[in-house]
Amino acid sequence: MHGCAPQIPALDLTPEIDLLWNDIQSAIADVMRSGQFVLGPQVHAFEDEMARALAVKHAVACNSGTDALVIGLRALGIGHGDEVITTPFTFFATAEAISLVGAEPVFVDIEPRTLNIDPQKIADAITPRTKAILPVHLFGHAADMDAILDIARRHGLVVLEDVAQAFGGRCRGRSLGSLGQAGAFSFYPTKNLGAFGDAGLLTTNDDHVARTARKLRTHGTERRDRNEMIGYNSRLDEIQAAVLRVKLPYVETWNRERRRAAATYRRLLADVPGVSPPIVEEYAIHAFNQYTVRVTACDRDALQQSLADAGVGTMVYYSTPVHQLPVYSDHHAELPVAEKAAREVLSLPIGPMLSNHAIGRVVDALRQACATVAPRQVVAA
Repeated sequence: MHGCAPQIPALDLTPEIDLLWNDIQSAIADVMRSGQFVLGPQVHAFEDEMARALAVKHAVACNSGTDALVIGLRALGIGHGDEVITTPFTFFATAEAISLVGAEPVFVDIEPRTLNIDPQKIADAITPRTKAILPVHLFGHAADMDAILDIARRHGLVVLEDVAQAFGGRCRGRSLGSLGQAGAFSFYPTKNLGAFGDAGLLTTNDDHVARTARKLRTHGTERRDRNEMIGYNSRLDEIQAAVLRVKLPYVETWNRERRRAAATYRRLLADVPGVSPPIVEEYAIHAFNQYTVRVTACDRDALQQSLADAGVGTMVYYSTPVHQLPVYSDHHAELPVAEKAAREVLSLPIGPMLSNHAIGRVVDALRQACATVAPRQVVAA
């Protein structure tokens, strides 16, 4: 891995861009010539195409995945004094959105196989103030939506799915984002379907939720000078919609290639001690936005540095669970599964155009690093 061998980055978007360069240039040029730059025909066409792709009645484009969460919560009637049960093992925006609408995030632990929210822990956390469940389909793997939706029905709660990392993923044959009362998507450039900047989407089958979301994204109004509520400036621009429309027909194929890469990793990692590949439950079709292993035999951070020295880029999602971040320090939660995962997870390079040869080089470097990094010191409780 040393010498003249090229570096393998944690993420490389250039092959995708090169493949679609001419089409993307043409699409952007068409927008520039049209003179329509915000919430125009490209956005409306993108919303229609996404609704069909996800088998939902409504798709409401907005400025970012975070905005989709905030607008989704508000459109579902969540606000001050409410509690929303969610996972601590996710990007900060999931909990941040709950706080931004004035509600309180209630963190429950994750289950150790998929690292998604543990349905068994949700029911124990429900109080009279609980109004919603916000599961995250982490790294592209579906949360156990059957169990979560059953709990929601029994307790009269709404479910907003965080699908930021899981476009194209499925749960028991159904598209993620179509199962709860609403779903929030991010099209940040690192996602399986990525824009050339920020972009987001809210999906729902509820007419009222969709209409409210469309108002909220445009300052709380359906038409000029008739503002009905305090909203946001969260309009998706035409260039991002045009880029996403060029990419959308390729995503299913790209996701299959991600699963091919994941299968290659799993086969090659079989003889690497102390490194556990991700588990895919039978109910899920994994989108593999990340390929996240667990490092149990040695120090994860030292292993990551050793891989970097060998020319292999990796990422850690997430080194600190949300409930342990300074902003939520008053929660005082003890969530041991999430806390353990934060010390062990390491995301290896993944992408639809990552070759089997490159994967082999990553695993070879990982094997060598595991043999040289000192074993983890276990401290007795």
